[in-house]
Amino acid sequence: MNQQESIQCAVFGASGYSGAELVWLLHNHPHFSLSYGFTSGAREAESITALYPQLAGRCELVLQPWHPDLLPRLPQQVRVVFLALPHEASAGLAPELIAAGLVVFDLSGAFRLGDPLQHHQCYGFQQPVLEQPVPYGLAEFTELTGNESLIAVPGCYPTAAALALRPVMPFLTDDCTPIVNAVSGVSGAGRKAALHTSFCEVSLQAYGVAEHRHQPEIAQSVGHDVVFVPHLGNFKRGILATIYVQLKDGVNETDVSDAFHNCYEDKQLVRIVSTPPKLQQVVGTPFCDIYFKLHGRQLILSVAIDNLLKGAAAQAVQLANQYLGFAPQTGLLPGPGAVV
Repeated sequence: MNQQESIQCAVFGASGYSGAELVWLLHNHPHFSLSYGFTSGAREAESITALYPQLAGRCELVLQPWHPDLLPRLPQQVRVVFLALPHEASAGLAPELIAAGLVVFDLSGAFRLGDPLQHHQCYGFQQPVLEQPVPYGLAEFTELTGNESLIAVPGCYPTAAALALRPVMPFLTDDCTPIVNAVSGVSGAGRKAALHTSFCEVSLQAYGVAEHRHQPEIAQSVGHDVVFVPHLGNFKRGILATIYVQLKDGVNETDVSDAFHNCYEDKQLVRIVSTPPKLQQVVGTPFCDIYFKLHGRQLILSVAIDNLLKGAAAQAVQLANQYLGFAPQTGLLPGPGAVV
């Protein structure tokens, strides 16, 4: 890829939280040029500053309602498309964009699960069958060739859990089932108003116990069943997960430390930290911070990410960078700051 070439791109679902973060990251990216931000066809055209006044004077993109009759002209104007849409909407639109010759980075769950039956059980609709396999884009573990037509961007909880677990999976006892307790801010539920995500109603609580759709995604990513208990916290953004696993006899702290450092020593967006991470050190950034501590044969992992950035928009841009031959952290470090 010519480093001076500007890659024209579009964001679908640009009015939502993850979509707005994508707009801001791409607006500031040295190699991407944001041509369009699309919203639902039921909306009127409006400046993004009408929804996010904090962008006034910094990004004046006009969000346009999407209509299917725009599709024939879109490939003449953009090359890369980011979908920050509801799962079923992405499932319907992505094949049309691929057929038109566009490269799609999908932030929904429409194509994350490799098992169609499991997908139907989790999402309640039939997963589209595509000609090419869809890579699961956990960025630190994904190598893109630049020939893929669709890349599935992982969910926020699975990103945090998998980045913490994958380096140490070979050390676990045969009968160990990792336990993942994670707390997310209310922005993970999206921008649409709902009583259960109102700050006046939210109190720290578990939800989706033993049935959250991210459980099979985490299990798929780490290659092992897990127990996953998500919690909703009364704060705006960020995910803090605490994970418990049982280690084989003879595995010591040096083994675990070496595994993490060997895995992530050249990955600038994952930081191995010496104290349990706080949300404030990752919110508004593309970083994943991981802490570990041994207690006998028990390994305790603490991991923090921003659910809208490393768990969504920043990881999508990181994958697009890889796809197009740029350094993965391009346009993310130093970051321009978060929108929401």
